[in-house]
Formats: sequence, C-alpha cells, structure tokens
Amino acid sequence: MEVNDTDVRRERCDPDRPAHPGVFLTREAGKSDHQPAGLSVDFPVSVVLPAGGTGERTGLRTPKQFCSLLGRPLISYTVQAFERVSWIQSVVVVVAEENMDLMTDVVQRFRHTKVRAVPGGSTRHRSIWNGVLALGEGEGEGAVVIVHDAVRPFVDEDLLYKIATAAKEHGAAGAIRPLVSTVIATTSEGYLDHSLERAKYRASEMPQGFTYDVISRAYQRRGSTQSFTICPADRSPTSGSKCSESDFEFGTECLHLALQYCGTNAKLIQGPPTLWKVTYKRDLAAAESIIKDALSRSACVITGGSASGAALAGALREAVGALGTELEVVPDLRGENARCLAKEGNFILVSVGPSRPSEVEALLTELEAANRALLHPLVVIWVHMSDSDELSVSGRAAAVMDLSSAAKLRNILLYGIQLHPSKDAERWERSVSRVAELTSVLIRDRSPALVGQLLQA
Repeated sequence: MEVNDTDVRRERCDPDRPAHPGVFLTREAGKSDHQPAGLSVDFPVSVVLPAGGTGERTGLRTPKQFCSLLGRPLISYTVQAFERVSWIQSVVVVVAEENMDLMTDVVQRFRHTKVRAVPGGSTRHRSIWNGVLALGEGEGEGAVVIVHDAVRPFVDEDLLYKIATAAKEHGAAGAIRPLVSTVIATTSEGYLDHSLERAKYRASEMPQGFTYDVISRAYQRRGSTQSFTICPADRSPTSGSKCSESDFEFGTECLHLALQYCGTNAKLIQGPPTLWKVTYKRDLAAAESIIKDALSRSACVITGGSASGAALAGALREAVGALGTELEVVPDLRGENARCLAKEGNFILVSVGPSRPSEVEALLTELEAANRALLHPLVVIWVHMSDSDELSVSGRAAAVMDLSSAAKLRNILLYGIQLHPSKDAERWERSVSRVAELTSVLIRDRSPALVGQLLQA
C-alpha cells in the first residue's frame, strides 16, 4: 500500500490511530480492479484464519470475531478481504467447537464461497495446526499457506502478494511494524531490569506466509508431508509431533517455529498501518467507523433527466465533494449507467415537481435485483424539490416511512429530504449546502434511527 508523506507524519504523531484501509470493502469477491497489471501467482495459495478466541479483553459476552459491525460479524469482513483476491484458492476458518454452527451460518448468510470452518484447539498453535491439517497434502508441492488473525480485517492485496511470493521464495515470510513503545524487562520485585534498544526491534504482525512443507514440518517431526487427522480440541497433535507441549500451550509465533524446527529464516516485510488488530471494545467502534468511512467515499446521483435535477446535482457534487464524498451524476440507471448498480453503495434520487414514490420503488427494486445489499447496508436518499404538490408534506413523509419499512428488510436504508426551491441566490445556496450536509451525514453514519424520516432542507 502506498503511503504518502502526510500519512507518515500523521502516523508518527499518533501511531495508535487506526489507519484507513482504502476502498477494498466495496469490491466484490474475486475482483481486484485496483491491483497493478499482471499481479498474480503461479502456485496454490490458501489461508488459515484462527478464530477460536473468547475475546476476554473486550469485556463482551460475544467473542469479538462474531461481534456485529453494520449488521455483519467482524469475521465476515476478514474473510471478504481474502475472498476478493482472485488468486487465493481457499480459506479455512478455525473456530471453537461450540461456535461451529455460528460460523457455518455466517458462511451461508453472507455467501462466502471459498470458506470452510473446522474445529480449533485449546490454544492458538493447536488451532493453527488444525487449520493446516484441514488443508491437507492436497495443497500440492510448492503451495503457500497464509496465516492471519480473524480480527485483523483491513489487510490489503498488495501486502498479501508480497507475503505469498516471499514465502514461496524463502519458505516463510511475515509482516512487521515499528515498535510504538520501548520494551523493558522487570525484576521479580517489580523494578526495571533493563530495556531493549527500540531501533533494533520490530513488532511481529500478521499475515505470515509459509510453504506448506515448512509449516507442516514445523508442527510435526517428519521430513516429508503426510496426511493426518485433526487433533481433538483438548489434546496435542499426534504423538511424535515436533512442537513441544510448551510450544502448543504457550507459543504464539509461527515464524519462530519455522526457524527453530525447520531452520527456515523468514523474510520480513514492512507492513502498512492498517494491520492493527481488534483487541478491546473501543477497537470495535474504531473498526465500524473505518468501514463507514470506506463506504461513504462515493455516491451516485440520479437526476431523472430534468434540467433542474441536473443543476441541483451539479451543485451537490461540488458541495459534497468538499466533505469527502465523490458524486457520479447520471440521468437514469439504464444502459451504461447501470454500472452504478454494481459499484455504488449510496444513491441520491432527485425528484422535481409532483411527488412520485413510484420512482423510489423502482430504484429499490433494481437494487434488490442486483443483490447489492448482501454485505453492506445500502443508502438511498430521496431528494424531492418542489414548491407545491398535490401530496402534502405529511403525505410525503408517510410515503417515505412506508417505503423505508419494506426497504429496511432488504438491508436498504431509505431517507427523505424535502428541498424548497428559491429564486433568491443566497437562500438557494444555503439550501443546497444544507442538502449536502444532510446527505453527507446520512451516507457517513448510516443511522437506523433516521431511516424513514423526511428531513427539511
């Protein structure tokens, strides 16, 4: 991921600040339209996601990987980050036995096609080993296995490519980040013993990549790959395993196992600041904010072909652009304009003159047919511009409320804005500015509380 000087300075000022993941959240599975030309691999790549944690540090009853962000569990966002990469073949999610049904429901509900769930072990290394075993020898010679945390949803394809190719070349590879704080050692009495020179050390992050041969040999005492059954959750893998009981019980670093037991010195790759991990309850709020921000980057304005609608859309494009959202203006969604249905998650429908709720109904029907609201709630804002109308304001508000109730069941958030035209230039400018502010807030916040409301500009 390219980081400019401003991003670097901002990160140095606040290294704990969650970084923006870019626009990958809106990309469909298997489509990599941002990648450099020719970015691909000629060897099998699979992923193991250990997701068996209980999330004790969040203080929540629900494990953090299953906590809901915009109506969708966190683990689904992480899975999507890998499914969108066309050259990744499969994703194995390793979950606690009691969460197998829950994970299966997530896979089915959000139509994850590359994923299967397997039961995990009682510790992190046992779970990762079970995931590797689930991949099996069928991965083939020269296959690469990427290990990643289920609660790090903002991993980008460029880094995955670097990790996969480096693992293929060197046997193992892993992402690193600069240390934020100095690491110190303490005495048993609680006093400072010594500190490490921070410049010489790095924080080990995820993802990490291994050839299948290296990761399997790191977990077993055999020089060649063999087929094994998944170990029970409360026991170590089969007898004769290379890892000690201490490794399986307390270890967390896969790269260390590859070095210690296979002599494989991992290639270390500088990772972007988006690799942060959801650990505490506040991190869930930060992750949802980042997702909302990513989804609010652009919107499609449908003018209906009227000159007044086009004029309003032009004014909105300038005003909303200053607030961080790029607008594409189209008269309708026919022909080439239908591409907006496949790429946008936000729509502004401009109606001029008499109220026509049927226009809104038609748009909602098109969005439902395009199945665009499966992974994220879509936002539709109906901007009605008229001095007088056969339908009263209360009647129009009732129409918005009725339409929104049905739309919400389809994961579409419908809002209404009433705009009164004015021949006074200053007053008109204020009204347009007000519409721009309202649309930006509605697109950014995706507030369920305002769904079905007719707001006055």
